[in-house]
Amino acid sequence: MSLPPLVEPAQELTRDEVNRYSRHLIIPDVGMAGQKRLKNAKVLVVGAGGLGSPALLYLAAAGVGTLGVVDFDVVDESNLQRQIIHRQSSLGKPKVESAAETVREINPLIDVVVHDFALDRDNIMDVFAQYDLILDGTDNFATRYMVNDAAVLLGKPYVWGSIYRFDGQASVFWAEHGPCYRCLYPEPPPPGMVPSCAEGGVLGVLCASIGSIQVNEAIKLLTGIGEPLVGRLMIYDALEMTYRTVKVRKDPECPLCGKNPTQTELLEDYEAFCGAVSEEATEAAKDSTISVKDLKGMQDRAEDIFLVDVREPNEYEIVSIPGATLIPKGEFLNGSALERLPQDKKIVLHCKSGVRSAEALAVVKNAGFGDAVHVGGGILAWVNQIDPSLPSY
Repeated sequence: MSLPPLVEPAQELTRDEVNRYSRHLIIPDVGMAGQKRLKNAKVLVVGAGGLGSPALLYLAAAGVGTLGVVDFDVVDESNLQRQIIHRQSSLGKPKVESAAETVREINPLIDVVVHDFALDRDNIMDVFAQYDLILDGTDNFATRYMVNDAAVLLGKPYVWGSIYRFDGQASVFWAEHGPCYRCLYPEPPPPGMVPSCAEGGVLGVLCASIGSIQVNEAIKLLTGIGEPLVGRLMIYDALEMTYRTVKVRKDPECPLCGKNPTQTELLEDYEAFCGAVSEEATEAAKDSTISVKDLKGMQDRAEDIFLVDVREPNEYEIVSIPGATLIPKGEFLNGSALERLPQDKKIVLHCKSGVRSAEALAVVKNAGFGDAVHVGGGILAWVNQIDPSLPSY
C-alpha cells in the first residue's frame, strides 16, 4: 500500500545541500520535495551494531536532518567484522560516540544526537517521542518487544530487521496502517530455542544487506514514495541468494494493536516476559553456580571433576578451557549426553557465558547428578579473569 509522507518538507535546501544530494534531486520520485522531507526528518536508530552501522551510514549520507543513536555498549574487536561504522581506533569507546564521529565525517550538514544508555521502560517513551521514525537494530527479543510496544503506544512507525548466520528478515511495523511485531510473533520463542548471533555467528556482509533495506524502507516512509513493507515480511537467504516476501496480517485479537487491546502500557519486565533463561535452568543454577576462580581452584587442587564444554564444535576450536570435554548442549537436550557422564566424578558444565550451561545443568540434575554445577560467566569470564592470553569471541 502507498502511504502519505511521514514528515513535512523543510523550508529550503542550501547550496551545499543541493550539491551533496543532487543525485537524489534528479530522481523524479524524490526530487526537491522529497529531499526537503529528509532534511526535516528525525530518525532514531536503536543499536549501533551490525544493523545499526550500515543504517546510520546511509541515513546520514541520504541527508536525514536529525539522526539519533541509542546504545550502551563499547566497541570491542569482535565487532569490527561487521559493525563497519567503527574503526580500530574506536576500541574501548562507547559505540554511540564512535558512530557519531563517523556519521559527522560522512555528513557534517546533519545533526547527530547520542543516547549513551540502555533503553528501559523508564526512558524509552521519552526517547522515542523525540523522533518521527524508529529503525530497530537490536539483537535480543526483550528489547524488540519493548521497542514494538513503545512504538505502538506512541503511534510511531518502525523499521525492523533481524540477522542470523546467512539469513535476514525485514519488515515495517506501523499499527495505524498494518500489523505490529506482536501480530507476527505473539509470543517470544522458548528460552534457548533461537541462538543469538553471539552464539551462532553472522556473516558480516549480511548486516549491510538487511541494514540497507531498512534504510530504503525508512526513506520511502519519510518521503511517501513506493510501497513500504507494511504488512509484508521480507526473507533473505544469502547462501541461496533468494528474496521472498510473505504477507503479515494485522491480528484483530492482538493485545496491543487489536480491536480491543488489553495492553495499554509497557510491560513491567521484558526480560521476564521473554524468559532469557528457562525457569528450570534458573532453579537448577540457583545454588549450583561456581565462578571461574572456583573452577581454577578445583583444577589446581586436582579435584576429581569432569569438566564439560556444552558449546558447539566450531566454538571449541576457537578457544577452550584446558581439560574440558566437548559435549554440545543439543546432546543434553536429546538425552544422548547422559551416558557419557561418569557417575564417580563431580560434573562441572560451562559454555560461552553461562546461559547454555544452565540449561544443560537442569537436564543433568533431573537425571540424578545432584551435585553437578555450572560455571557462571563461562569461557568469557575464564579469558577475562584467568588467562587473558587466550582469544575471545
